[in-house]
Amino acid sequence: MAEPVYRPILTSRRGELEALGHLDSAHAPLVVPVLDVSPADTGLPQVLRRLPAGLVPAVDVCALPDGPGGELARWGVPVQPVIGLTCGDGRLAAHGAACRAYARGAVVRLRPGRDRTGPDATTAVERVWRRTGLVPEQCDLLVDAADVCCPADLRVAEPRVRRVVDWARRHAWRTVTVAAGGMPPSLSRLPTDEPVRVDRWDWLFWLRLADLGVGYGDYGVSPAPPGGVEPGDRLPTVRYTAEDGWWIYRWSRRGGRGDERFADLCRTLVTAGHWPPAGAGFSWGDHELLRRARRVTGAGSPANWTAWSTSHHLAHVLAALTGPADGHRRGPPAPAEDRTGFIRPHRGGAHRRGR
Repeated sequence: MAEPVYRPILTSRRGELEALGHLDSAHAPLVVPVLDVSPADTGLPQVLRRLPAGLVPAVDVCALPDGPGGELARWGVPVQPVIGLTCGDGRLAAHGAACRAYARGAVVRLRPGRDRTGPDATTAVERVWRRTGLVPEQCDLLVDAADVCCPADLRVAEPRVRRVVDWARRHAWRTVTVAAGGMPPSLSRLPTDEPVRVDRWDWLFWLRLADLGVGYGDYGVSPAPPGGVEPGDRLPTVRYTAEDGWWIYRWSRRGGRGDERFADLCRTLVTAGHWPPAGAGFSWGDHELLRRARRVTGAGSPANWTAWSTSHHLAHVLAALTGPADGHRRGPPAPAEDRTGFIRPHRGGAHRRGR
């Protein structure tokens, strides 16, 4: 079994789940999506049964009330429970039952901005292990740094996360991953009808931590909570991941009908310098975007735009984290500083073909 290299934190909405469903089976085991579940997310167990073989998500039900709906052992589909340090005893017992049912272990999610660290964190994780019946070797630690959207955020988050990782070394975690969100919470002030580049501060943040040897996680192409896309902004939008930035495409005026506007957006994208050399073969999302550029089918919906953007993003991150063709993990690339003093990722990386 290939070792997972990427833990994206995603919502359990249609767009993100559709992108996961189109991961190819050779690369699905490299991804452990952490799915945030809200009370509005109904029918999720049935959706998870249709994910590619080898893709076993971690599921965070902390937003659900105590009761059968949040007891993952009842779902009947292999998952890993995501455990917060403040979970109650009843929920911890239910998560322990899920771990025994699926024999997958658990993800312990520590949020440095909310959770206490140091000795208090040690007390909290010892309680988690005691109430769930787990041991550290069965647990993956996810250090969730939340928003890192600018140089100021990075300067605050880096020492905080380094202290947490230093603390984590006292325990025999199965893996340690640092995740952050870099997408701005609102895109409405960006220009329309032209691609706009936005820095991927979450990726740059992880490169600054390369000496720690931690795994990589992010929030996909969405902002970290409590942010979100502004309600009512339904302009055709693609958030297209490149090496150290996103290219944001928001189209408002070209062409009278929605289908023509989105086709114009996609024609602009597929002729841009950041369109991958593999083209439509890079991911399922790229294939769908090229179909729209050629007017083979309609523009789709906001959920489709999220799905195609997320699909490309997953492929891009996996290409950056994995070796050429054998799927074995590379270590983090050696960081290099630019003139601003911030670390920039190396260029290149393997391409991965979606289904």
